[in-house]
Amino acid sequence: MRRIKWILMIAAVSAAVLWSVSYVHSAAERKSNDELYREVELFSDALTIVQDDYVDEVPAKKLIYGALKGMLASLDPHSQFLDPDTYNELKVDTEGKFGGIGIEIALKDGLLTVVTPIEGTPAWKAGLKANDRIVKINKEITRDLSLTDAVKKLRGKAGEAVDITVLRESEQKLLEFHIVRDVIKIKDIKEALILEDGIGYIRLVEFRENTAQDIDNVLGQLNKAGMKALVLDLRNNPGGLLDVAVRVAEKFLPKGKLIVYTKGRKENQNMQFLSRSRQPYTMPVAVLINEGSASGSEIVAACLQDYKRAVIVGMKSFGKGSVQTIVPLPDGSALKLTTSKYFSPLGREIHGKGVPPDVVAPEARLEHSKKDTAEEKKDAIFDDVESPELDHKGKDNRKFDYKSDSQLTRAVDILKAIDIYVTTKSNK
Repeated sequence: MRRIKWILMIAAVSAAVLWSVSYVHSAAERKSNDELYREVELFSDALTIVQDDYVDEVPAKKLIYGALKGMLASLDPHSQFLDPDTYNELKVDTEGKFGGIGIEIALKDGLLTVVTPIEGTPAWKAGLKANDRIVKINKEITRDLSLTDAVKKLRGKAGEAVDITVLRESEQKLLEFHIVRDVIKIKDIKEALILEDGIGYIRLVEFRENTAQDIDNVLGQLNKAGMKALVLDLRNNPGGLLDVAVRVAEKFLPKGKLIVYTKGRKENQNMQFLSRSRQPYTMPVAVLINEGSASGSEIVAACLQDYKRAVIVGMKSFGKGSVQTIVPLPDGSALKLTTSKYFSPLGREIHGKGVPPDVVAPEARLEHSKKDTAEEKKDAIFDDVESPELDHKGKDNRKFDYKSDSQLTRAVDILKAIDIYVTTKSNK
């Protein structure tokens, strides 16, 4: 009788999931589902044994939730089952303000990996870097820890500390970090100014709801200030909203150009995103990327690279190019399910591969005179824009100082060379 009860319960859960996603099944899919329901019998046997013989009595919901978590975790590192509390926490995160240390994380090669530290946050100031492998959180090993559980351990009240152990493979050593949590406020544009010789600079750290409008305003002001070329800095930008990334890329492309497309198993998962700008900016552009550039920032970089609309400078990006869809379930929980992947206009797959730069430029610090720093700051468009701390360890509080940034300096030199080439060619 109990076995029949479990079969009915599992069938009900399966029906709820299928109802929520609203799949339309072909004959082949119906055959596959018949096979699935036959396998459910094995599942029900295991549940019955646990319910009858486990040393402690376990609530049915806990068993079902545990099974759903395992099922989603077996698919890929980005698919998750979200219980009601976790789902509500996810919805709070989209407001752009939360308590924590300020890092984007993912499972990469089965290991909990830093995608990027968010600029200006405790993680950034402590010195965490993209591709650091988090092996311990508060001395607990993270092996087999889900992304959801890892986030819960890293989050906490502002002022409380968390101890993290990371493996930095580039240095082949373990590093210990004692980080005090803070309220994380995400600001999409960190810097906007004219550097020199009419070369504008925008540092964009995330694609949020207001980013497209913010970029419009900044570009307009830089244009009025005499901008002739632009460096768009997407280093350590973990992405954000897909449609916003598209709106940023289209500002540099003619109307009707394919920016990105998604491809999944279902026809309704295949989408194309086209540019809509009627008066795009036509100045030369250099885009800076690194290992911390992911998702939306990779879409922008790959698109402009495919159309030869920008020179991509820096290091190969992270390689996060899959689309996750949130599917709410009747009891307040949800499925976070990978439903498709991103492809560049020329059909390049981003996921797991990243975007290679046109000009490879490793990160390094350069020394220069104080006189240069004072002269550069005079060209700033915004005095109230928060300046980034160029030292990842947060040990210097200097104002924005681009000549100490070798990657940015390389991008500026490339734009200067383009200007010289165009001028020379037009004078012939």
